[in-house]
Amino acid sequence: MAKGLYIHIPFCGSKCPYCDFFSIRPTDELIEKYTLSVCKALKNVPYEFDTVYFGGGTPSQLGADNICRILEEARVEAKAEITVECNPSDCCEENSFDFSALSKSGVNRISLGLQSGIDTERKALGRRAGVKEAEAAINRAKKAGIDNITLDLMLGVPGQTADTLKESVNFCVSSGAKHISAYILKTEEGTYYYKNRDKLNLPDEDACADLYLECCELIERSGMRQYEISNFAYPGFESRHNLKYWHCEEYLGIGPAAHSFIDGKRFYYPRDIDSFMNGCAPVNDGDGGDFEEYAMLALRLTEGLSDKKTRERYGFGIPKKIFDRAEKLTDIGLLNIDSGRIYLTKKGFLVSNSVITELLT
Repeated sequence: MAKGLYIHIPFCGSKCPYCDFFSIRPTDELIEKYTLSVCKALKNVPYEFDTVYFGGGTPSQLGADNICRILEEARVEAKAEITVECNPSDCCEENSFDFSALSKSGVNRISLGLQSGIDTERKALGRRAGVKEAEAAINRAKKAGIDNITLDLMLGVPGQTADTLKESVNFCVSSGAKHISAYILKTEEGTYYYKNRDKLNLPDEDACADLYLECCELIERSGMRQYEISNFAYPGFESRHNLKYWHCEEYLGIGPAAHSFIDGKRFYYPRDIDSFMNGCAPVNDGDGGDFEEYAMLALRLTEGLSDKKTRERYGFGIPKKIFDRAEKLTDIGLLNIDSGRIYLTKKGFLVSNSVITELLT
């Protein structure tokens, strides 16, 4: 069976104040050396891939030509979903980022880091480009034949209100996006936001919950449907690559901090670009894919955990003790049980870690 391929591009032009992902500022020399290292890592990989995802960092910092070079080294199926994450500031102007070259190489999905449709909110998030630049990037991708666009939104950003959220969602829908990802901002330790969290005008937990529920309603009103805690799409435009993670299917990760799951084993590359480019082997991260892990990932999806699918995969159904625990949580509106399927409600998604822990521990 074909697998997913994740390529981590650890380059960013600047560090966003809320971000703790592994990234560094690139140089032309570093970009070339890194591209060669990724190509080398892929050269003798025996797998075929039906999804490819360039994530980061900011993959558009690598340049379209280098992304195409990497794709040439991978054994990618003809009808694969190939996604590239882009920053609007990298690709809003003519000749700034060659979407046409990507399209010719098979890229058919662009994930654009919008975060907000309000310029003041984007500025507070450290974004260099405004909404006009984001719109220009979307139009350039479409002109090149890539009309499967996904936009990221962030909830709970400084100064955000229900009205500004509505404006952001309206921008996404009117832009023709096929998919929206909406994440509640988390102040990760070590970031600027974490160090200055008491000084920032951040919505509190209750306000963030209200924004999340409002966001779900606004997006679904457009015709998209929620299929995961933070992801919405028109039917047929769900992220095939990310569904591999949530369905506990196999994928290979290349690059510093990239994780893999192959043949029941998990492994990863350290968060160190030099060790990766020097050819270090990935680190063993133990076994993966047992029922508990499968259940935890399935419960992130609106389809939930299915007794039928569990039996097909493991030869046994959902244990009775989990159904018993689930019944108690239905009474307080955190999940539903229907036809042998356990799935969280929107209210349950807001406290998903606690609900999943309660069910599986």
